[in-house]
Amino acid sequence: MTLINRRRFLVASGALAAGAHFPALAQSAPLKIATIGAGNIGGGVGSLWVKAGHEVFFSSLNPAELKPMVDALGPKARAGTTAQAIPNGDIILLAVPYRAIPSVAKEFAEALKGKIIIDTCNATAARDGEELVALTKQKGIGLATASFFPGARMVRGFNSIGARILQEQAHRAGDRLPIPIASDDVAAADIVARLVRDAGFEPVMAGPLARAADFSMGTAGYGVHPNAAALKKVLGV
Repeated sequence: MTLINRRRFLVASGALAAGAHFPALAQSAPLKIATIGAGNIGGGVGSLWVKAGHEVFFSSLNPAELKPMVDALGPKARAGTTAQAIPNGDIILLAVPYRAIPSVAKEFAEALKGKIIIDTCNATAARDGEELVALTKQKGIGLATASFFPGARMVRGFNSIGARILQEQAHRAGDRLPIPIASDDVAAADIVARLVRDAGFEPVMAGPLARAADFSMGTAGYGVHPNAAALKKVLGV
């Protein structure tokens, strides 16, 4: 089998697997999403998905504080603890300070095996500590997060633009704001690309998870770009 044919086979196999695990995907039916963290990113992006018709179970350390948001969003939104949220999501939006990832993994890595995780988390020394920042630089931030969650289907996305801009620019007229995506799982990346569009943005496939380093904080791929063509040029895709 040639390299090209092998890649086509793996892509096709991944798509079939995704269709088997997510039958709603082929029908463009609502997906079941859970958030780990419901702050500016988790709550903001999750709210955009609810408005697009998806079911979202928001979780935080203080679920009662999420009641006003959930009540305003209607019956497709729920809130609770992380332990309650994970079984209610085929896709997990991971939106916590990076320093929380080791403890989240320690408690929930087993439950997250086989699930698609959208990693939005950025690491800064002042908030998260030098050790974790060093890990993200050594491995690349996408691969660093994946190392905490073996067996999960990791996709890096929604990490390169601030929460305020995401809220203000969702579904904007003209060229949509581009969101870069990186994953080693082609089928999982395709599902996340659908969710990027449903949230009101344009997905840009950067390539494998290692490419997440090219749109991490401090790189040319990080931040706002006028359209998908401009971001693709920066990323060389």
